[in-house]
Amino acid sequence: MEEEAKQEFTKDGSVDLRGRPAVAARTGRWKACSFLVGYEAFERMAFYGVASNLVVYLTTELREETVSSVRNVNNWTGSVWMTPIAGAYVADAFLGRFWTFTFSSLLYLAGMVLTTLSVSLKALHPRCTPDGGCALATRSQVTFFYAALYTMAIGAGGTKPNISTFGADQFDDFDARESKTKASFFNWWMFSSFTGGLIAVLVLVYVQENVGWGVGYTIPTVGLALSLLLFYVGTPFYRHKPVRKDTAAGPARLVGRVFRAAFANRRRQLLVHDDVTELHEHDAAWYAAAGTKRRLHHTRAYRFLDKAALAGTPAEACTVTEVEEVKLITGMILVWLTTLVPCTIWAQVNTLFVKQGTTLDRAVGGVRIPAASLGSFITISMLLSIPVYDRVLVPLARRRTGDPRGITLLQRLGVGCALQVAAVACAYLVELRRMRVIRDTAATATHDTVPMSIFWMLPQYVLIGVGDVFSSVGILEFFYEQSPQGMQSLGTTFFTSGLGVGNFLNSLLVTVVDRVTRGGGGGGEGKSWIGDNLNDSHLDYYYVFLLLLAVLNLAVFVWVATRYEYKEEYLSDDGVVGAGSRETEMAGGKGKVERSKVIDAPLMVEMEGMRAV
Repeated sequence: MEEEAKQEFTKDGSVDLRGRPAVAARTGRWKACSFLVGYEAFERMAFYGVASNLVVYLTTELREETVSSVRNVNNWTGSVWMTPIAGAYVADAFLGRFWTFTFSSLLYLAGMVLTTLSVSLKALHPRCTPDGGCALATRSQVTFFYAALYTMAIGAGGTKPNISTFGADQFDDFDARESKTKASFFNWWMFSSFTGGLIAVLVLVYVQENVGWGVGYTIPTVGLALSLLLFYVGTPFYRHKPVRKDTAAGPARLVGRVFRAAFANRRRQLLVHDDVTELHEHDAAWYAAAGTKRRLHHTRAYRFLDKAALAGTPAEACTVTEVEEVKLITGMILVWLTTLVPCTIWAQVNTLFVKQGTTLDRAVGGVRIPAASLGSFITISMLLSIPVYDRVLVPLARRRTGDPRGITLLQRLGVGCALQVAAVACAYLVELRRMRVIRDTAATATHDTVPMSIFWMLPQYVLIGVGDVFSSVGILEFFYEQSPQGMQSLGTTFFTSGLGVGNFLNSLLVTVVDRVTRGGGGGGEGKSWIGDNLNDSHLDYYYVFLLLLAVLNLAVFVWVATRYEYKEEYLSDDGVVGAGSRETEMAGGKGKVERSKVIDAPLMVEMEGMRAV
C-alpha cells in the first residue's frame, strides 16, 4: 500500500482497463505504442492487399466493365472511409476507443477471412482457363464476394478512427517529456503504415497475379490475425481516456444547442465583440475540478455565435468554451470541404491509374510487373520524403518562421494541394503521349500492349507521394488537434470521411462522364472518355476535367485557410500545457489563468514531426 501511494499517476486523467488511475511509469508511452504500431503495419498490408488490385480482380475474374469496376471499387473504398463516423461516435460517446476497436477488429478479420474464401474456393468464384478466359460470375458468387468486402468496411468503421487516436492517448499532454515524445508517435505510425502498404503493392499484388488470388489474400489475412494477437498482448500497458458524459449525445446536440441559443438571442446586441465579460463562462477552478474538459479562449470567428453565450440567464446560456467548440467544428467543416477534390484525385491511384498502366509495356528484366505495383512508388516517395521534411525542411523553416513545426498545418496542406495539381497535369501529359504512341503504332485493340514503358507514369506517382507528405499526412493531425477535447476520434473521421466522399464523388463523376460522353457528348464522337478499351477512349479529357477541378479547389482552399482561426486553450498557473502549445502570455498574476496561443495545431511541441494516415 505504501509503495502504491508513492506511485505517480498520469496527469491527464488516464485510467487503466479497470478504470483505476493509470500509473505513469508502468503504462503508456512507447512501451504501449510498440504493440499498436505493429498492428498498423499488418492491417495496412491487409487493406492494400485487397484495395490495390481490386479493380484488376473485378475486370479479369468477375468480368466487370471498366466503368462498373471503377465505380464498385470507389463505392467500397468510400464505405471503408465513411463507416468510421459511426465508429468514432460509439467510441467517444459510449464504449471508449479500446472496446470499440476490439469488437470492430474481430469483424474486420471476419471480412478478410470471407474475402479470402471467396477468391480461393472454386464454388465461390468463376472458373478461369489458363489462357485467361473466365466464365461470368453467378449472382450468388458476386453477392458473397461483395458481402465479404462490406463486412470488412463495417469492421473498418471501428478500427480506423480509434487505433491512431488510441496511440496518441498513450502520451500525457501534461508531462513535458511525454508531450515531446508524442510528436514522434505520428512519425512512426505513418512509417509503419507505409511499410505495410509497400509490402502489399510490391509483394502481394505480384503473388495475386502470378501465383494465385487465394494465396495473395491468405497471406495478409494470417498477418492481420497475428497482429491482433500482438495488440492484445499489450493490453496491460495501455492507458485509456474516460468517456466524457457531456459528449454522450454527440457533437450534433452541442452544435444544435449553440445555434438555437444564438438564434434565440439574435436581436440582442454584443456591446464589444472582444469583451468576454458579458458572455457566460465558468471560471478556471470549475474546469480544473471537472478535469474532462479544457477551457477555450474566445476568438473573433463566427461572431454571430457569441450571442449563444450572452450572460443574463446563465442556467440557459451556453458557455464561451461551448461556443468555441462549435466554432471549431464549423471551421473544420469548411476545411474538410476543400479536401474532397484532393481525395477524388487520390481515388485514381487504385482505379484509372491501374487500368491505364495495364495497357502499357510492363516488362522489366523478363518479368511482367503488375500495374498496381507502380503504386509502391507513392509509398517509397513518402518514406524518403518524411525524413527530409522532418529533419531538413522543418528546422530550416522553423528558423525563419519561429513556428515549432516550421509552417502551419494549413500552409502544409496548401503545398500538398499544389503538388496534386502538378500530379494531375503530369498524368494528362503522359496520357497525351500514350495516345500519340497508339496512333503511331495503330495499337487500338482492347488487348493491344502500347509500346510505351509503364515507367512513364512514374512522375505522377512520385508527385502524389511527395504531395501526401504535405497533405494527407497533415490532414489527420489537423483534425485531431482542432477537435474539441473529448471528440478526437470524431475529429479523425473528418479525415477518413473526406477520403470516403472523395471515392463516392469519383464514382459519380466516372458514371456521369461515361454516360454523357457515350451518348455523344464527348466531341460529338459518341465515344466514352472511359471506355472498356482505353486504347480507343479519351482518358486525357477526363484528366483535364480533374485538373480544372483541382485548380479551382486550390483557390478555394487558400481563401478558407487565410480566414481560419486555430484553437486556443487556457493553461494553469504552473505553465503546464493543456494540449501542447508553445507561446503563452500571462492573463494576470498568481491565481490567474495562462492562455495558450496556439499558432498552429498543438500536437507538435518544439519538435519536428509527421502525421499518420
